[in-house]
Amino acid sequence: MALDVAAGAELTARERSKAARRQQILDAAAGLIAERGLAGVRLEDLGSAVGISGPAVYRHFANKEAVLAELLVGISRYLLENGSRVVADAATGDEALENLVDFHIDFSLTKPALIRVQGRDLASLDAAARRDVRQLQRQYVEIWVGVLRHVDPSLSDDEARIKAHAGFGALNSTPHSTGRTKTAVEAHRERTRAVLRAMALAALRPAG
Repeated sequence: MALDVAAGAELTARERSKAARRQQILDAAAGLIAERGLAGVRLEDLGSAVGISGPAVYRHFANKEAVLAELLVGISRYLLENGSRVVADAATGDEALENLVDFHIDFSLTKPALIRVQGRDLASLDAAARRDVRQLQRQYVEIWVGVLRHVDPSLSDDEARIKAHAGFGALNSTPHSTGRTKTAVEAHRERTRAVLRAMALAALRPAG
């Protein structure tokens, strides 16, 4: 029995190590693909970025397209799940709107590479992954539509959807307006956050 327990503990540690390495590859891939585009990144580049050989990356991903799919499907799922949570935790419609704006600003400031990757390489996904991303994104948009219509019942679904997409366009422009490097984003973080928050709430709340 003792041997079985030890073997189980060793397997768990190995799984944790593999998961950590997989995440390292994804983090490195986000930066490299944002900088070079998918076509300019090889598996050897991903391996080098995390201190392993190119062939060792195959233990985690079949190819670089699979890396891209996990990045973009993963971030779309992250937005949907956490957007749903912040709305559910709000006591009022206006609080839900503020929570959503704050959440999306955090996303845009902390994950600028993924915004650039999606803007440039979404079309590089295979049809199934692209469909998953689009479906998750539509569901995330509908969270915003519901909140916007709650705050302003005069809005139609289409009008609320237009406002939501306009808000995303402004908030997701952050990686371009604050510079490409993480250092540039960090240096302007609080000032950028305050400007974006005030601008988004002014645009999304009912006039007057």
